[in-house]
Amino acid sequence: MARIVVIGAGMGAMTAAARLAVAGHRVVVHERAETYGGALGRVERDGFAFDTGPALLHLPAVYRDLFVKTGKQPLEDCVELSQVEPAVRHVFADGTAVDLPNASRAGVAEALDAALGPGAGARWSAFMNRAREAWDRTRRPLLEEPLWPNWQVLAEREPYPAVAERRLFRRERRAATLAEIGAYELGGEPRLRALLEHFAPAHGLDPRTAPASAAVLPYLEQTFGTWSVRGGLRALATAVYERCLARRVEFVFGSAVTQIVVKDGGAAGVELADGTVVDADFVVAGVAPGALERLLPGERVRAEGEVPAQGGPSHPSRLTVLLALRGARPEGTPHRTVVHAPDRDAELDRLFGAPGAGTVPGTGTAPPTVTVIRPDDATVVPDAGHEAVTLTATVPAYAGAPDGAAREAFAAQAEQVIARAERAVPGLRDRLLWHEVRTPVDVAEATGADGGAVPAPALAAAGGRLLHPANSTALRGLFAVGGWAHPGGGLPHAGMSGTLVAGLIVEGPEFRGSQ
Repeated sequence: MARIVVIGAGMGAMTAAARLAVAGHRVVVHERAETYGGALGRVERDGFAFDTGPALLHLPAVYRDLFVKTGKQPLEDCVELSQVEPAVRHVFADGTAVDLPNASRAGVAEALDAALGPGAGARWSAFMNRAREAWDRTRRPLLEEPLWPNWQVLAEREPYPAVAERRLFRRERRAATLAEIGAYELGGEPRLRALLEHFAPAHGLDPRTAPASAAVLPYLEQTFGTWSVRGGLRALATAVYERCLARRVEFVFGSAVTQIVVKDGGAAGVELADGTVVDADFVVAGVAPGALERLLPGERVRAEGEVPAQGGPSHPSRLTVLLALRGARPEGTPHRTVVHAPDRDAELDRLFGAPGAGTVPGTGTAPPTVTVIRPDDATVVPDAGHEAVTLTATVPAYAGAPDGAAREAFAAQAEQVIARAERAVPGLRDRLLWHEVRTPVDVAEATGADGGAVPAPALAAAGGRLLHPANSTALRGLFAVGGWAHPGGGLPHAGMSGTLVAGLIVEGPEFRGSQ
C-alpha cells in the first residue's frame, strides 16, 4: 500500500483519488479551498441555486465507468441524469432559430433543412461524417491513452479528412482550420458556419486558428448526447466526493500546499502552509499551469522535448450571470439556448485579437455570444412561481491584478450579456428579482488558474499547440492531473485524466489506457 498525496479536489483529482483508493492505496487530498469540485461551484441565495461552472454533461460514460470501477453502486443511483431535449436552440444573428434534437444525426439534418433551407442538413451531415473519421483516429490517443512519448506524430498529422476544393486556374485548397471548414465545406451558408464556429470559443479556442481536428467537438456533442443532472452539475461533484469518502479517501480542506518535497531524485511528499511535511510515495498534482513549477523551485518538471505547459491570460475565461426571475418557466422552454453574436468577426477579435495584426485581446465592445441555461428542475428554485437562469459568455482572461478598471469592465460585459439574453428570455428585465455576476476573478479564485483562464481540450495537429503536458512528469513519483494536463479541459477530459494517472501509478509506465 502506497501513501499518496493529491493536491487539489477538482474532478480529475477526485477521480484519481477514488480509483487509487480502490486499488488499495492510502490517499489524502489537500485542498486549499474549503470545498471540493474545483470549477463545479454552486451559488445558493433566497431559495435559488446555480452552477457556476459547466452546466451540462457530455460523455457521461466517463463517470459511469468511474462508479462501476470504484463500487457496486452505479452513477444513476447517485445522481439523476436526463437527456436534454432539444439538445440546444440556436438563435442566429439574423433572428433565425433552430432547435436541434439530442443525439440524433438524422434529426439534426431535418431541423437544419426546415430552418435554413433544403440542402443545409445534407451539408452538415457530410461534414459530420468526416468529423467521425477525425474522432475515430484521435479518440484513443487523445482521451484513453497516456500521451505518446512521440507526441510529435499527433502534432504533425491532421486527422480531419478535408475535402479538396478544385478552383479554376488556381491550386486546390483544403480546410486547415475550423473556420475554413465552414467556408469551404458548408456551402457558404452563414448560419451553418456560425453553428460550426461557435463550438470553438465555447471551448476557449479561436475557430480561425483552431485546427480542422476541432471538428470532433460538434461530433462528440451531437453523437453522444447532452445530459443534465438534477440539482445541477454540483450534484455530480458531490457524488464523486462521496464515492471518495466511501473508499476511505481522506480530505483536508483549507490546506494549502506550498512545496513538493523532493528526496533522492523523486517526489517524497508535500509541505503545507503551516510548515507541516506530509510524507508520500507518490504526489498527484491537480493544479493550474505555472503552479506546479512554483511548487518545485529549481526542479525540472517537464522532460526534454515534452509538450510545454499551457495556460495564463492567453487562454480565455468565462463570465457567468446568475438571474433570479419571478414567474414560472414557460412550458416547452429549451434547457439551453445559444444566442449568437451579431458580429462574429468582431467578437473573435475581442477574444483573441485580429490574426496577424497584433491586436490585443479584450479591446473593443463587440456583443458576445451568450449561452442561456434554463433548467426544468424544481430543486433550483424556491417554488414553481420562479425561475433560475444562468447566462455564460466566453471573455478574455485578465492580465495582472484585477484592479477597479478590470472589475468595471466585467460589470459592463455582464450588462451586455443580459441584453443579449433578452432575445431568448422575453420580458427578462420585467421578471428580474436580482442577479449576481461571476467574473474571471472568481474563476481564478476557484481554480487557481492565472487570470481565470479555462483550459481547452487536447486536439491533434496545429504543431502540438493544443496538446497538453503528459500526466507523468520528469520527477519520479510526481503526476499531473486535471484540465491543464493531458487530455486537457472539459468535464469528460478531467475524468479521463484521473483515470490515466491512477493507471500509471497502479500499473506503472507500461500502462496503455483502458481497453
